[in-house]
Amino acid sequence: MAQKSTFVDMAVSIYFQDVKRPYFVSNQRISSWLDALARQYGRSVEELNIVFMSDDKLLKINQQFLQHDYYTDIITFDNGTTDKMILGELYISLDRVRDNAKTIGEKYQLELLRVIAHGILHLIGYQDKKSEQIVEMRACESSAISLYLSMNIPFKVKKS
Repeated sequence: MAQKSTFVDMAVSIYFQDVKRPYFVSNQRISSWLDALARQYGRSVEELNIVFMSDDKLLKINQQFLQHDYYTDIITFDNGTTDKMILGELYISLDRVRDNAKTIGEKYQLELLRVIAHGILHLIGYQDKKSEQIVEMRACESSAISLYLSMNIPFKVKKS
């Protein structure tokens, strides 16, 4: 069973399922950032559950719901997002995010922000199946990370 964090927010709930909370993950900071990001797209976050888990847990979800038999960093479920409000669930493998960060030479913290932004962008309607969509998605992810960094939200970057 997922263990809910102690942070209470009507719109964003963050859970850690059989994984340790990274020292840099702040529920309130993530919630504030996602609210600001949604507003940039003319949306509000009405209900968003973010569940951080292991590779094995996310693989089971990938197999059960998408019939995919491979590891992934995120699975996004839209629970009725409209042109005004975001309702959904993000399931994120901290193992995969960490490994991907190492592979591409990125800081773990920044890669995690990118993956969270990626999920929100899917809920807003962005796709990443075609090469031009991937380019647009990456630009939007970078913009979302810049928004996070521009907010007066302390962000510790641990040296690799």
